[in-house]
Amino acid sequence: MKYIDEFRNPQKAQAILEEIKKISSEINKNRDNNQPIKIMEVCGGHTHSIFKYGIEEIIPDTIELIHGPGCPVCVMPRGRLDDAIAISEYPHIIFTTFGDAMRIPGSHKSLLQAKAAGADIRMVYSPLDSLAIARENPDKEIVFFGLGFETTAPSTALTIIQAEAEGIQNFSMFCNHVLVIPALQSLLDNPDLQLDGFIGPGHVSMVIGWEPYQFIAQKYHKPFVVSGFEPLDILQSIWMILQQIAEKRCEVENQYKRLVTREGNQVAIEAMKKVFTVRDNFEWRGLGDIPNSGFKISPEYAQFDAETKFTIPNLKVSDNKACQCGEILKGVLKPWQCKVFGTACTPENPIGTCMVSSEGACAAYYKYGRIAAIEKKSLVTAHS
Repeated sequence: MKYIDEFRNPQKAQAILEEIKKISSEINKNRDNNQPIKIMEVCGGHTHSIFKYGIEEIIPDTIELIHGPGCPVCVMPRGRLDDAIAISEYPHIIFTTFGDAMRIPGSHKSLLQAKAAGADIRMVYSPLDSLAIARENPDKEIVFFGLGFETTAPSTALTIIQAEAEGIQNFSMFCNHVLVIPALQSLLDNPDLQLDGFIGPGHVSMVIGWEPYQFIAQKYHKPFVVSGFEPLDILQSIWMILQQIAEKRCEVENQYKRLVTREGNQVAIEAMKKVFTVRDNFEWRGLGDIPNSGFKISPEYAQFDAETKFTIPNLKVSDNKACQCGEILKGVLKPWQCKVFGTACTPENPIGTCMVSSEGACAAYYKYGRIAAIEKKSLVTAHS
């Protein structure tokens, strides 16, 4: 298939859905309990697509989709946000960030509120935009807020390499890039979360490939299917997971073959290896400290590390007690089970990070889920 409409074809969606219903029914007949087949979609992009296209509404009750911690904004802990805000409030600083990070609540305020109070904080679409601002403002220090999984880390690494090549001294990066494999291992080691399979992240896998996920099948005996983001991608990936369960197989399979390879993008991987080292420990919202789960800038590029240039609070800050983002990120709760969802916590006034980013489960469900639940719109009728 070449064109996007082909991945949203209602007739093909209906055909896959019928197979899903058939195979899930057979699986459940042979299960010891009445619990649904629990499949976690790791990536926030998948969560968004699942709600947008009504996939959760049309799959049978024998399957339950669990929303994972694959939203990079959602896993940002409050303490690191406070550190970012502290840097932005230094005099002669221009702090640059992606737009969805502007509204992440810290312990006292967000970057957007710091900007309103006078800090020079600017939204950019790429770290290269920040480098351009550094060229244009040689009398200012420019700091880029680097966050995200391996999907965005290569662009940050390549920007630092470019800054070094040009001899730009007034550019640095506050590094908060995180790694997907340690997060998955942390989830799998959680006895409170019983999963039958995973829809693997497509964007991250474009960079790291699908080979690193083999431990999930080999050690934890869970089916894992790397998936694209269109409706047919996700439905086919669910079907592939069910096929493995029915056949008592546990393998890593690649549904997203049009973009993901076994080895990944070697240019991107080499750039990350050159610029970053792995932190011994990094805090994730909801998941706590996870060993070897975050990048920091290597000593060879210390001149571009904002954490060495500026003094920051570097404190751990507990989450708002009213917010249950942590349980949602771990897949223990669904968004609508949070006490403040849709009332005190909305996209306009988010209490937790899951309501900030469009990839957050709360934001996706708030935008699409309640309408779908009421009207019971199917993927087929949505595109017919």
